[in-house]
Amino acid sequence: MNALVPLPVLLPLCATGLSLAVGTRLKQVQRFVSVAVLTAVLGLSLTLMVVADTRGPLTVHLGDFAPPLGITLVADRLSGLMLSVSSAVTLCVLIYSLGQGMADRDEETPVAVFHPAYLILVAGVSCTFLSGDLVNLYVGFEIMLVASFVLLTLGGTGPRVRAGSTYVIISLFSSMLFLTAIAMTYAATGTANFAQLAGRLAELPLGVQTLIQAMLLTVFAIKAAVFPLAAWLPDSYPTAPAPVTAVFAGLLTKVGVYSMLRTETLLFPGNRLGDLLMAAALASMVVGILGAVAQTDLKRLLSFTLISHIGFMVFGIGLATRDAYGGAIVYVAHHITVQTTLFLVAGLIERRDGTTELTRIGGLAKAAPLLAVLFFVPAMNLAGVPPLSGFIGKLGLMRAGVADGGVWAWILVIGSAVTSLLTLYVTAKVWNLAFWRAAPPGQTAAGTVLESDSDEDDDVDEGPDHIPGSGDEAVRPRHQPAGRAVAATLHGHAVTTTTQLPRLMTAATAATVVLGLAFTVLGGPLTSYTDRAAAELIARTPYVEAVLGR
Repeated sequence: MNALVPLPVLLPLCATGLSLAVGTRLKQVQRFVSVAVLTAVLGLSLTLMVVADTRGPLTVHLGDFAPPLGITLVADRLSGLMLSVSSAVTLCVLIYSLGQGMADRDEETPVAVFHPAYLILVAGVSCTFLSGDLVNLYVGFEIMLVASFVLLTLGGTGPRVRAGSTYVIISLFSSMLFLTAIAMTYAATGTANFAQLAGRLAELPLGVQTLIQAMLLTVFAIKAAVFPLAAWLPDSYPTAPAPVTAVFAGLLTKVGVYSMLRTETLLFPGNRLGDLLMAAALASMVVGILGAVAQTDLKRLLSFTLISHIGFMVFGIGLATRDAYGGAIVYVAHHITVQTTLFLVAGLIERRDGTTELTRIGGLAKAAPLLAVLFFVPAMNLAGVPPLSGFIGKLGLMRAGVADGGVWAWILVIGSAVTSLLTLYVTAKVWNLAFWRAAPPGQTAAGTVLESDSDEDDDVDEGPDHIPGSGDEAVRPRHQPAGRAVAATLHGHAVTTTTQLPRLMTAATAATVVLGLAFTVLGGPLTSYTDRAAAELIARTPYVEAVLGR
């Protein structure tokens, strides 16, 4: 079974080469390759999760080089669950993007872009979850950075390039800080392997340990968008195409949370910076949800709720108890699915009405009841309404806080309750404006072109017909028959609003809703699994013995 561990990384990378070779000449083959590979990765991830739960951590030393010389990949309960959830979500988002026609813009470009970049992103995520050393973790981050910049700037509009530039600058800064932390760690211990560091870091002076821990936490907090290091996110994510925003919001920030979980439990036991983490968690909850309350654009609103709910996960890491880690793991799995679903729904609303600006849409509950259901279920899940999985995760975290009994723990319990109520208010606000009230007089008509040949100049005044918050700020709507594509300069076909939503987009969104509900139906087995994962993280011995063979 150990031979299966590298495959979630290798299969997408090999498929990337095949996708580039096929290009747009055989579009159906390219799509089949992407879907087939991600389906295989999902099957492998589920297998690794089950085997890791029954037999213990699985390890592979690439090239058969033992640590610290070789690259080590490890699949334990935590990484198995993260791989399984991320694989399911990336598969659904890929199917959604096929329905939206994301890859159609590749037809006139010298190199097919979307499918290769997406597969590389999946490989980077898998590499991060399986990494057994700091250097390979850094490589996984950089693979994701390269792919995410390509996906973030698809279409080449001015707002997307500007947002992508901000994202890259922040990511490069965190990468430089990460490299510095790795260099310091290696200089002090002679290794970057997690299992070896688990023993050697404890031998260093306390000040050196704390410095390395603080630097790594800063890097991962930037990746996870923990306040006050989250200012880049609300301006970067909403400008991207809907499936790209969905997979970014669902996965990329959770990679940072996963890295915090892994290093805080394996490398820095003892919770020296627990109070600092809980303070950051509280600030993320409060600032994020207050930012969401102030928004009128659905994508920006969801971006702020993303920052807010990262605070719940950091809350569990800061408490550093078995129950807290278990609750945090449940909440990570839940949030990956729910946040992705809500951004996919935002894409459906944008496809139907031409905007995600809540002041310009309405009446969707009557006009599109299926779309209303697809929003309502994950929205209630995000708010933590019983008995949904969001409630299960929050209840686990709050119970852990009460059991801890410390001042910060009680403050976070109260903050969690307030944040949950404000999240419910925010989702109710979206429901009332977009779905429940009557359509406003100026609502965009069906057949409005979302991307047209007037996209060449992104900085000019767009005039009264400009669609704010649509994700393509350079849009000049034109009216065509609903759902009919017209010529565009963005190397493909323009997208027009339509009351008949593409079936693939709707089906993929429904699949993510069902996945979120599955966490509710399987709440008992899920919490049992995460409790065993938390116990394994705290024990550390199974991981170290699996890697070092002791």
